[in-house]
Amino acid sequence: MKFGIVGLGRMGSNLALCAAEKGHQVVGYDRMLGSQQELEAAGVELAASLQDLVTSMPEPRIVFVYVPHGPPTEEVCRSLHGLLSAGDIVADGGNSHWEDSRARHGYFADAGIRFLDIGTSGGVHGARTGACFMVGGDREAFDLVAPVLADLAIDGGGVYFVGAPGAGHFVKLVHNAIEFGMVQSIGEGLELLMRSGYQLDLPALFNNWMHGSVIRSWLVELMGHALSENRDFGPLSTYVEDTGEVKWVLEWAMNTDIPTPVISMSQLALMEDRDLDMLSSKAVALLRNQYGGHPVHHVAEGLRRE
Repeated sequence: MKFGIVGLGRMGSNLALCAAEKGHQVVGYDRMLGSQQELEAAGVELAASLQDLVTSMPEPRIVFVYVPHGPPTEEVCRSLHGLLSAGDIVADGGNSHWEDSRARHGYFADAGIRFLDIGTSGGVHGARTGACFMVGGDREAFDLVAPVLADLAIDGGGVYFVGAPGAGHFVKLVHNAIEFGMVQSIGEGLELLMRSGYQLDLPALFNNWMHGSVIRSWLVELMGHALSENRDFGPLSTYVEDTGEVKWVLEWAMNTDIPTPVISMSQLALMEDRDLDMLSSKAVALLRNQYGGHPVHHVAEGLRRE
């Protein structure tokens, strides 16, 4: 199939490369595009504008959007609304608020354009080798896009149609909330190990836990990798990048009277002005770098919350 991807950052570019390897024709656009060599070498066609991206594809056009949530996504959607035709499909693969996605479904429907909200999980590694997709929106549009998603997803259940507009982004943000609790727990457990007084080979221990233990998981595996690459925590800052989407889930949970103590505390831990030597916070920062490509700061950078 031939389709477009708007936004060629960490996620969009790796999905484009994965699709090209599977034999799809990808047209990509990013107004801030940096290095183009790898994309062009893989056969990705780079458009000079959104207009060029749209006109280079056959109808019905399929355009995936992988730009930051909020104003950037809104700007791209409004531009596409004026460029696409009835029957075309816009698929937002970012972490947009589910209510925004519901509104965009109606906004595009007025012009006969179909809209999908696609929660995308698996981080940068998943985008390159097989991601997990949770899709909400128009069922007929999903059926048209499903073959592409199947090629971009991990085998054995990586594509799931969740339901009505907004559902894909809602379940992805709940997924992220669960992730926060798990990551914080691993970070705190690591601090217990490092302060135990025992001389532990931590990468080897985490590798051991990947073989049959109750807590074996990709996050435990990634923590082992991060420990192998960062034997000395001293230079690391405890400043943890937070893109803010989990706060939306927590606000909704509070308004709906649903208690979420673990997730709430993990969000608070990210926002706390911490002691720079707090090992659990450094572990969380390393883990978020491993699965999401979020930067790991160092003490020398002087990053502290005001």
